[in-house]
Amino acid sequence: MKFKGRGRRHKRITKRIKGNKERPRLVVFRSKKHFYAHLIDDSEGKVITGVSTLNREFKEKGLKSNNKEGAKILGGIFVKKLEELGIKKISFDRAGYKYHGRVKAFAEGVREGGVIF
Repeated sequence: MKFKGRGRRHKRITKRIKGNKERPRLVVFRSKKHFYAHLIDDSEGKVITGVSTLNREFKEKGLKSNNKEGAKILGGIFVKKLEELGIKKISFDRAGYKYHGRVKAFAEGVREGGVIF
């Protein structure tokens, strides 16, 4: 099954990438309909903030939640949350997905906002 493979890849990636207060880990999850992103501080084991295509801010824009354009705009919404928290540097965890399509579009949206990976 392909989900077992993604899980294995995610474990392997997470071993190398650790988030802390100065540089938290941005982890993404995509389903067939929606896209989710969380900022995690692994030293405390806490989720700092998160955003998804189910958020009110995203739904007000009236975009589709399962395409690249929606993922890129969601990246812009995420940047606004990071600015409120004063975070400029993050570690990007693609969670075993290929850096392609919606994952890439989201990452580009975050980078355009001035966040450093």
